[in-house]
Amino acid sequence: MTQNEGFDQARLGRIDDWMRRYVDDGKFPGCSVLISRNGTIVHRFETGNRSIGKQLSFAADTIVRIFSMSKLITSTAMMLLVERGLVHLEAPVSAFLPEFKDCRALVDGATSLDQTEPCAAPTLHHLLTHTAGMTYGLNESLLSDAYDKAGLNFFPDNKTLAEKVRDLAALPLMFTPGSRFEYSASIDVAGRVVEAVSGKTLDRFLRDEIFAPLGMDETWFALPEDKIDRFADCCELTDTDPMRLYDSAEDSRYLEGRVTTLSGGGGLLSTLDDYFRFGEMIRRGGALDGERLLSPRTVSFMRQNHLPSTVASVNPTSFAEMPMDVVGFGIGGAVVTDPAKMGVPGSVGDFGWGGLASTFFWTDPVEQLTVLFFTQLIPSDAYPNRAELKALVHGALVD
Repeated sequence: MTQNEGFDQARLGRIDDWMRRYVDDGKFPGCSVLISRNGTIVHRFETGNRSIGKQLSFAADTIVRIFSMSKLITSTAMMLLVERGLVHLEAPVSAFLPEFKDCRALVDGATSLDQTEPCAAPTLHHLLTHTAGMTYGLNESLLSDAYDKAGLNFFPDNKTLAEKVRDLAALPLMFTPGSRFEYSASIDVAGRVVEAVSGKTLDRFLRDEIFAPLGMDETWFALPEDKIDRFADCCELTDTDPMRLYDSAEDSRYLEGRVTTLSGGGGLLSTLDDYFRFGEMIRRGGALDGERLLSPRTVSFMRQNHLPSTVASVNPTSFAEMPMDVVGFGIGGAVVTDPAKMGVPGSVGDFGWGGLASTFFWTDPVEQLTVLFFTQLIPSDAYPNRAELKALVHGALVD
């Protein structure tokens, strides 16, 4: 048995077979995986295509829409400001964005948007933990319908971030901040706070303070023209087509010159290796290759469960990128509180998040793992690939 950092190499090969099956069965157009333990990459594999029409291979350097995996990066940006004493998490968002000065929340059982009561503005902590009373149009509620009608989707080519956040602030909150969990656009609002406090646009702040120090040269909101040949198409599972084209690489809303909304909640593009560097920074407690972004104690704070119990205990109906009935939520990502109840091998404290197009990332503080899976298929719950991958990874870890 050949081993590398405690992994059985033959068992790691099962992951390749699993990925090929997803592609051969017409479930994913293409996909890639990267597995690291103790900072050593022990396995990586790519299969399938990034462009269905042109039959271009899904390669290690393929650029994908990471969607909600952007949230942890934006949350990290906020924690940089916290460490510098520029903000504190219990501060109301209205201290930085005056449009939230006179907040109102829907009353219980409201059937129209005018059935509200005054409430305190959400805090920055509420924003980062999805307890701010905001929502998403893809959730199912009275307020979600209002988000849809107001165009509050935070797509890249739809108004500026400041304009979108002002539009959001004009609507009531779904509930009194802190009383519930609702997966939402609150991280987009947090990104706007980063802009207001730093005096920089969100893309510039992320570039200066996170991407450049970590050597993340291929993570952007807007794709440079000379990178289009590596950009993947994004597909969507529908009732009539398992891989209908959702966003073409060559005519994408993410191309340079088209992006106006800098969505810290879901707008970034990246490569496997770039996001791996970010994930390794989290696993290592805030530093990578001599560059320290956050203190180990701050990262430990981010990785704790900030909810009273599991996500499901405070809102069982909200859409999310991962199953939420057996996990808590930290700053920017989910926290596994009980692997046995989750029904998937793992460790207490596993921390990570996924994206709308079925991408997935987690770090394991016990086994010192960083694992990333990239593909481009909407929705994220089309198939149980995340649970299957965790089982495969732990099935290959023998020492």
